[in-house]
Amino acid sequence: MQSLVGIATILLCVFGGFMLHGGDMGVIWQPVELIIIIGAGCGTIILGNPRHVLSEMWLQVKEVLGRKKNGEEFQRQLLLLMYELLQTAAGGLKALDAHVEAPHESELFKRYPMILHEPKLLHFIVDNFRLMAMGKISAHELEGVLDQEIGAIHEEMMQPAKSLSKVGDAMPGFGILAAVLGIVMAMNSVAEGADTGEVAMAVAAAMVGTFIGIFMCYGVLDPIANRMRQLVDDERQALDSVKVVLVTHVAGKPPLLAIDAGRRLVQLNTKPSFARLESWIDKLRNPDSEDEPATPRRRKGDLRAQQA
Repeated sequence: MQSLVGIATILLCVFGGFMLHGGDMGVIWQPVELIIIIGAGCGTIILGNPRHVLSEMWLQVKEVLGRKKNGEEFQRQLLLLMYELLQTAAGGLKALDAHVEAPHESELFKRYPMILHEPKLLHFIVDNFRLMAMGKISAHELEGVLDQEIGAIHEEMMQPAKSLSKVGDAMPGFGILAAVLGIVMAMNSVAEGADTGEVAMAVAAAMVGTFIGIFMCYGVLDPIANRMRQLVDDERQALDSVKVVLVTHVAGKPPLLAIDAGRRLVQLNTKPSFARLESWIDKLRNPDSEDEPATPRRRKGDLRAQQA
């Protein structure tokens, strides 16, 4: 919704201001200029990127225009899923096989649909629980492996935003290209005996190409690419949160402390308090209980119990 409001604001201010200044929208509407500029931009994207980057770019653009998903409910599902997995692993990592081998069929994972709909995050979780089940690994070794994996995932996910940003930077050049072609046609009309008014209209139509190129750069592609980078950073935050939970667990800490370590990496605007986290866990243990924040005294007692 916010993205649509931003787009509407840009269009209203730019074109509304043009009309208030006495401009005629019919002059702006130049389909040939649009075909040249947008077609060149699309062709550049297709030529300069492999198919998997194009697919990821399409998904990220849809996310930009859709609803924000990494809110409090997403964080709740992620933290509680990790808590349940750690609790299951307490009985032996082999107990996780039924869940991590087929997460889409697992009743545990089905309780957290927002995580199931995030394939990169889901694969990261199940792959690293498999890694932990394969043999003993120290917390330091696990942290190094996860840092490298997260870095590789982040770099790959940033490629669509980088490519779109480069195409946005090239849009003014494509606009000049369309304008030059328009000027060529205007000069050709002079040779054919066009009058001054017809030449002026042809030159004005050509200059629209420059406007379209600049508008596409700064009013469309650059803000979309910036939002895509922010979405990728949000997804990396989720991966980092999972990494810290796993490393803390391998270091020998109890599940509650491991989950709290992951909570601390959540962005401030969606980070739950420790009391809120504990109320979620209490609700998980006792589904019929009230979903109320735990008192400070009870939190302290529960924390000592987890540490014991």
